[in-house]
Amino acid sequence: MSAKTKSGLSPRERLARGLAHTAAGPVDVTWGLIGLGANSAQSAGSQLRRRYRQGRLAREVAAAQETVAQELAAAQEVVSNLPQALQDARRAQRRGKRPRPWVLAGAALVVLAAGGAAFSVVRRSTRPDRQEPSPRPPSVDVQPRP
Repeated sequence: MSAKTKSGLSPRERLARGLAHTAAGPVDVTWGLIGLGANSAQSAGSQLRRRYRQGRLAREVAAAQETVAQELAAAQEVVSNLPQALQDARRAQRRGKRPRPWVLAGAALVVLAAGGAAFSVVRRSTRPDRQEPSPRPPSVDVQPRP
């Protein structure tokens, strides 16, 4: 190279560029470390969350399996007792089909007595000859005019 070729940068520019790169280097390193720490913390948090959810989900699934097993056992017991329950229901239905005769007779007697009482009250209230005369004089003439 020849001595006549200039590099194009003045010493002032050269110093500024060197300081800028020197200052930017540690800043970049610091930002890089902060970013790596944040990413690793986020990853660890998501793994913990996932493990917690899986554990809770496993507990929920175990509880659901236990509940289903209990329900199936109860259903199996009901199904095994079903023929006896149907037989008992048929017996009770045969016995309870007809009401007892004295219940029917009592109901008929009550209906007849209520009907007779109602009939006599209505008949007495509609007879004009049995009504008591009013102590007040009539407001209109009793005798029709020709």
